[in-house]
Amino acid sequence: MATHPGVYCLRSNELTWDEEKLWRTYTMLTDLESVFRSLKSELGLRPVFHSKEDRSDGHLFITVLAYQCVQAIRVNLKKAGINGSWTQLRDTLGVQRRVTTSLRRKDGRTIHVRKSTWAEPELMAIYQALAINPAPGGIKKLIS
Repeated sequence: MATHPGVYCLRSNELTWDEEKLWRTYTMLTDLESVFRSLKSELGLRPVFHSKEDRSDGHLFITVLAYQCVQAIRVNLKKAGINGSWTQLRDTLGVQRRVTTSLRRKDGRTIHVRKSTWAEPELMAIYQALAINPAPGGIKKLIS
């Protein structure tokens, strides 16, 4: 420690891997754990108290399926040069909202207009990379 301050050491029983493969595997596992933590909290997949094996299997299947979806999104984003972490992507995606504006008409009825906020440039780049409509849900009008 005194001669190598700040050195990060990985220990492995895999003797056939070179340093690059060991590091790539380590960072992939770290990323995988981070995404799983995120998905478990966001999808309510934790804690798991299943009394039947089928339910545990279903839980695991949904978790792995969700992770596959995340990875498919990230692969497409990487092709477009967007390389943020899953946390950064979630934060970027989380800024857009659906809003409803209600206006009183002269005849006493109310018109409600529901639409998405404008996508900020960083979010628009994600939408374009994934071929997603930047105004999800379109515009809905209701007169009551």
